[in-house]
Amino acid sequence: MGGAAHLRVIIIASLAGLLFGFDTAVIAGVTGALREGFALTPAGLGATVSSALWGTLLGALVLGRPGDRFGSRNVLRVIGALYVVSAVGCALAWSLPSFVFWRFLAGLAIGGSSVLAPVYLAEIAPAGRRGALVGLFQMNIVVGILLAYGSNFCVARLIGGGDVWRYKLAIAALPALVFFSLLFTIPQSPRWLALKGRLMEAAASLRRLGSADPHAQLAEYAAAAGVQPGVPPRLSWTAYRRPILLAIGLACFNQLSGINAILYYLGDIFAAAGFSGLSADAQSVAVGATNLLATLLGMALIDRLGRKTLLLLGSVGMAAALLGVALIMANDAARSWLLALLVGFIACFALSQGAVIWVYLSEIFPTAVRARGQSIGSATHWLLNAVISGVFPVIAAHSKAAPFAFFGAMMALQFITVWFFFPETRGVPLEQLADLMRDARLSALPSRPRLNTPKIFNR
Repeated sequence: MGGAAHLRVIIIASLAGLLFGFDTAVIAGVTGALREGFALTPAGLGATVSSALWGTLLGALVLGRPGDRFGSRNVLRVIGALYVVSAVGCALAWSLPSFVFWRFLAGLAIGGSSVLAPVYLAEIAPAGRRGALVGLFQMNIVVGILLAYGSNFCVARLIGGGDVWRYKLAIAALPALVFFSLLFTIPQSPRWLALKGRLMEAAASLRRLGSADPHAQLAEYAAAAGVQPGVPPRLSWTAYRRPILLAIGLACFNQLSGINAILYYLGDIFAAAGFSGLSADAQSVAVGATNLLATLLGMALIDRLGRKTLLLLGSVGMAAALLGVALIMANDAARSWLLALLVGFIACFALSQGAVIWVYLSEIFPTAVRARGQSIGSATHWLLNAVISGVFPVIAAHSKAAPFAFFGAMMALQFITVWFFFPETRGVPLEQLADLMRDARLSALPSRPRLNTPKIFNR
């Protein structure tokens, strides 16, 4: 597979990440308006912001099974419609309960995107470029975050009045409509079709993806499946204990970095350090731009250095930056360093966890249960996201430094865990990797496997 047709399909599917990022970050520009408009306490604000995250958790939990049954592309169409409806609903919200409801629906869409878009991308990407191509999903997440910050800044400058927050949220409907429409122009995953025995449709899908010899590709799928033990159709702990633990561990550390709490409350963090509202919006754009540039670097390196190396490097940088922010907040001094440290944190996150998580989760489960396996990692990610984002403003109200000190300590723990327990997946074909993940000798996997080198499966 390859060529312009293949790249076009990859780009369209990865746009789910843009909506994921936009809807995730746009809330940062309206927290002040929500607090004032609905007379929210810190706990009330945390509950309101995290309402979308509970929807996201539900979406991640329940949409994996339909993805395995009906195909990831088909369920993504439903998700695209949810993005449109929820954006319009949030803009027209007439009360706090109605706003929470529409944000909950947005969360369902985000959670589903985090499961099914990486699954679809992994299944149509060649092994040697899988990291970079699935990484386009993460790149679009950070593009969406940057667009949300930029949109919030522009809307605040151009539109005045108490309803400006409605315009900030309504804009999300435009990219959602584009994504929903484009989903009707891409094929179903050929791997999923082949698994279901729909070989003629799988061959047609491969042709649309630019395969020169789709029947040879289908034969490779069949041969790879033939050398594996029987793939259990149920995501059981006995058969998939190792990838389940890896998925949960990676997702936990992703959120224990504090990334989404920082993104959601970025304006409040700058305000707590003494910056004005407009200055905070402008510096948020700088943070978003850094996120994008570092993600591009991570995509360039993920298939060269590998997933594990990036996670280790990022752990060190994030721990140092977060502990620096904690010191600033604790001593209420050296505020001029705050932006630099937050930019450094975002850069290290984007280069490591940001670039790796959705790629890694989409690799470690076989096709028969890939969407459900991705659901486990995504649901863990969103559960911790909801909890951390809900309690962050409460804890920060008592101690501005404590959350950042905790996040920094967790990144030090991530370094140790990844070093000892996480295998490298770079360059290994999905069918072989799924077989290896069920092998009791997984710990023997070398840290930097070579593409199409069967020796690694015999050690």
